[in-house]
Amino acid sequence: MVAYVQPFEDGNKRTARILSNAVLLVNNSCPLSYRSANEAEYKKAVLLFFEQNNISYFKKLFMQQYEFAVDNYFRFV
Repeated sequence: MVAYVQPFEDGNKRTARILSNAVLLVNNSCPLSYRSANEAEYKKAVLLFFEQNNISYFKKLFMQQYEFAVDNYFRFV
């Protein structure tokens, strides 16, 4: 909700992504980068969440990126 609340003048989405990765790491899960996400799909997910409070599309994108991160960055750990 950091990006939604907008507590800072700039960097709210970046801060939210860093915090979400911190939560994942503390819980022994892989961090996400969203580097492989389609930009239009990412923007759609963000807009649906902010404007309609609909998390379903972001959840789908999150799961895809988590699987990508595990497969590409952490499979040898």
